Parts: sequence; C-alpha cells; structure tokens
Amino acid sequence: MLRGYYTAASGMIAQQRRQEVLSNNIANATTPGYKQDQGILRAFPELLIQKIGTETAPTARQLKLPIQTPIGSLNTGVYMQEAVPDFQQGSLKDTGIGTDMALVNGTMPDPSGSVFYTVQNETGDIRYTRNGNFTVDGQGYLVTNQGYYVLDQAGARISTDGLEFDVTDEGTVQTANQAMPLGISYSPNANDLVKEGNGLYQLANDGEAMQNARNNPNISFQVKQGFLEQSNVDPAKTMTDMMEAYRSFEASQRVLKAYDQSMEKTVNQIARLR
Repeated sequence: MLRGYYTAASGMIAQQRRQEVLSNNIANATTPGYKQDQGILRAFPELLIQKIGTETAPTARQLKLPIQTPIGSLNTGVYMQEAVPDFQQGSLKDTGIGTDMALVNGTMPDPSGSVFYTVQNETGDIRYTRNGNFTVDGQGYLVTNQGYYVLDQAGARISTDGLEFDVTDEGTVQTANQAMPLGISYSPNANDLVKEGNGLYQLANDGEAMQNARNNPNISFQVKQGFLEQSNVDPAKTMTDMMEAYRSFEASQRVLKAYDQSMEKTVNQIARLR
C-alpha cells in the first residue's frame, strides 16, 4: 500500500519539474539564440519480485528446502533526471540592424557538435553564446546586450569605433582600418556546456575542451549580419507538452487520492475494534 503512495507521489513531482522546464521554454520563445531544454524522465531501478517458500524433499526426514519463484519486475516510480538543451539550429529573422549577427551551423564533424560566439563576462571569465544581439558600447567595443565583451579569434576585445562596420559570411568584422575575425568556438559535444543565464554557457568541469572553429577544416559556419537566430522553441508543441504534463500530474493525483481513501477504510473501518 505504501509503495503505491511513493509511486504516485514520484510521478507528480516528475511532472511538476517537467512543467517548470516547459514553462521556461515558453518564456524564452522570443529570446534570440535560446536553446530549449528537454526534460529526461527515467524510472527508478527495477525490483525483481520473487516468492519465497519451501518445498518438501522426498527423503526419510522430509527436509524442507527453501525455494524462490520469480514473479516479475516492478518499477517503484519515475523522476526527471536532468534538463538537456537542444542545440538544433533556430530560424533566422531579418532585423536590418548592423550589430545583429546570426551564427549558422554548417558542416560539423561530430553529430552533437555546435559553434558559439566567445565572450568575456564582467569577471573576465570566458563564456559562450548563440545570441548575436550585439551592440557597441560607449568606448567603441562590440558587446552583448548585457554588456559582455565579444572576443576575436585571438581572445581580444573587438573595437569597431562606432556602428560603421561590415561582417563577412566568414565572420570577419571589417572597419575602415582593420579586419578582426570573430572568435568562434566549437564544442564537439554541446551537452558538455552548462547554461548560466542571460544566454551564456560555460564548459562543465569534466567537459571536452572547446576548440577554435577556424582551425578545423571539417567545420563550416556562416555569420549573417543584420539577422538574428531565433529560439528553437516550437510554441504549439510546447503548449501541447505542457497540457500532457498537467494531465499526467492529475492522473497521479487521482491515484494518490484513491490510495488515501483505501488507507482510510483500512484504518477506520476494517481495523475497528468491536
């Protein structure tokens, strides 16, 4: 009886966490470069149920031998193990703004690989992003909309000295005086990156090191000036998934209520002393 409580409760908790992930995806459906999260649901380890009994041996002493008869396996609940970002390419939106840059994946040597802009946060640490909604600060540096510096191939800040600059398809920022290749980093396994907020990613401690995408001839990409990569969230599908999670939560809730009613009858009626 108590096992049913735990199984139903675990289903409710898992669907609640899944709902939170889906709600966050919907909230960022219009955020440039946002990659939707996918909740991974898994069952608790299976239990092998066996019937324990005895069998009388055909001997003079009629020995009792213990036996175990397999009944089957049983799962004791479900849980949401993690939320994994989906790095599928988002659609492009023409903004006509020169500081907007959409990063488009081309050929990747690894099926789970992806390319990212390289930026520097307020503490000087290196971070990665797909959000190309850039601007130019008061000192003439190319920065993200949070004020983080966009870095070039050598890891230096990019100075455009104003809004008059061009960006080639190869990702080179060209001004009147110089040409600066954008720092494009490649992750062989994008799942090694951890979301930090504000569209930024950092490399997990045990993740495979980021590579300079320009040094690998097997990697191709494009940078489209005047465009933004939209989020890869499908609002219609996400809303359907949210309704499915809600219905699953309700179903587990009804099961929990049924167990509670059965327990009430067991305690207050069946076990009542007369």
